[in-house]
Amino acid sequence: MIGIIMFIVALLMLLWGFPVAFTFGGVALVFGILSEGMDLFAFMPFRIMSIMENTVMMAIPLFIFMGVVLQKTRLAQQLLESMGKLFGGLPGGLAISTILVGALLAASTGVVGASVVAMGLISLPVMLKYGYDKKLSCGTICASGTLGQIIPPSIILIILGDVIGLPVGDLFRAAVVPGLILIGLYVAFILVATFLKPELAPPMPSEHHDRGKEIREALLAVIPPLALIMVVLGSIFTGIATPTESSALGGVGAIVLALIYRQFSWKMIWNSAQETVVVTAMVFAILLGATAFSMTFSYSGGDALVEEWMLSLPGEKWGFLILSMLFILVLGFFIDFVEISFIIVPILAPVAQTLGIDMLWFAILIAMNLQTSFLTPPFGFSLFYLKGVAPPGVRTADIYRGVMPFIVLQVLVVVTLMAFPELFGM
Repeated sequence: MIGIIMFIVALLMLLWGFPVAFTFGGVALVFGILSEGMDLFAFMPFRIMSIMENTVMMAIPLFIFMGVVLQKTRLAQQLLESMGKLFGGLPGGLAISTILVGALLAASTGVVGASVVAMGLISLPVMLKYGYDKKLSCGTICASGTLGQIIPPSIILIILGDVIGLPVGDLFRAAVVPGLILIGLYVAFILVATFLKPELAPPMPSEHHDRGKEIREALLAVIPPLALIMVVLGSIFTGIATPTESSALGGVGAIVLALIYRQFSWKMIWNSAQETVVVTAMVFAILLGATAFSMTFSYSGGDALVEEWMLSLPGEKWGFLILSMLFILVLGFFIDFVEISFIIVPILAPVAQTLGIDMLWFAILIAMNLQTSFLTPPFGFSLFYLKGVAPPGVRTADIYRGVMPFIVLQVLVVVTLMAFPELFGM
């Protein structure tokens, strides 16, 4: 039972606010020494070396760099302004524009925090100015900002590919249809909500703009990021480049877009590199702590105990799937997707393989589920990002209530993907 006890201790320490990487590493060290002695950690240098030499994981800092550079090019502002003019005359048009821009930012930057902050600064004041409901506005921004978790190139898909042992390119391809369906559901929800209650999101007053000019401006704003998306994802899907090579291509493409938008400077590149190092160091520090934790957990027999219990569940495959998805969903209320990916998924994956579950389908289910962790109170990061930039009149309660319908939609997609995988091309 040592492995189970150490897992509970680590979870309690995280809830008390201890740093994630040091919590996992520290708990692993204490329980490892108690159960096996110091000799257990003789293999840690070799594990660390294998992580650092992993070419798949090299894509993480490169995609982060691409996203940070694009964030500094005012890409989000230009997209939101153009889309707002194009759809603003429709009921809920600004909210629909925000969702579409969130999808484009997800496929081009993949940085959730940057997307939520950018749209919170630019889109939220405009929606409130034109009488949009606070809850609907906040929920739309948070939900659309988290699309970067499932729409390729997604950091979480790269991590899951490494943890489960699946080709990242296959995961990217498999995630496209679920991501598009989720976007469609968001737009459908806005259309239905504004049809039933037009006062939630009234259309912008007509200012007799040149419609042809608005369409041209929207196309000019959309084409550059779309071109980058096609180059990065197209090179992976066609087999021309590996995900790591395409991430490097994406970094170069982001610099080219910075030149096109006239935002390039060596200071910007330096600041982007610094931000990339900070985020990458955080991810890899968690990975090192999680590696020590999983090693101690395995040597203490915790993984065998969990596997035996999971395999004895009623319903076999379906009992395991339902319980594991509920477990990940609940954990997402309290801890981040990185910790869940590195700690929980390695425990669940062998059980899924033993039960004969399609691992690609299982990975996409996990990715869709983990996306919800950015929205679920009390520790959903998107909620904090938006609250940090929201106008004074927007309360935390408005943000929490606003994301509830979108959480329901995400859970609905997970359930549908689980029940009818063929609808998603699985």
